[in-house]
Amino acid sequence: MRIKTKNGNPAGGGGWTSRWGWLVVHSARTGVAAVVSVMVARLFRLEQAYWAPITTLVITQSSLGAALKVSWQRFVGTALGAVVGAIAAGYFVPSMLVFGASVFLLGLLCPLVLADRSAYRFGGITLAIVLLIPRTDPAWRAAFHRFAEVSIGIAVALILTVVWPEEEIPSIGEKSE
Repeated sequence: MRIKTKNGNPAGGGGWTSRWGWLVVHSARTGVAAVVSVMVARLFRLEQAYWAPITTLVITQSSLGAALKVSWQRFVGTALGAVVGAIAAGYFVPSMLVFGASVFLLGLLCPLVLADRSAYRFGGITLAIVLLIPRTDPAWRAAFHRFAEVSIGIAVALILTVVWPEEEIPSIGEKSE
């Protein structure tokens, strides 16, 4: 059986050569996306610019259809986590009780905005960063920066996924016809 990429072209029969070729292209694509993402975040002078390429790395490992879904969930979850974290830190002294109550509230809010468990997971990460990392700046600033960093990572990953689509990985050991 001959393996074909998404565009219908043969992938070299699925041997080691085609697999290594795919890995080289995939690695180059991922590296370019990560670098562009951190450069854009630094351009905006975000203090924790490393969150942009982390997000990009998560999303670029998916096909466009999967990337859109995970991107939307990550975006919604991050936005909710940032808002809940900023409000909680603005009105209460951050503590384990406030953090736990905020995580609980976030879990109730996600389904209300039709977000799934992955959005809740991403929101919880943002919430933890906003509430648990000591800082001298106001919490709303940290929440906004976190949201901006993730949004940049999502945007770069989606643009790259459209401009430089991922092809299916050739299977090892399949023989060509």
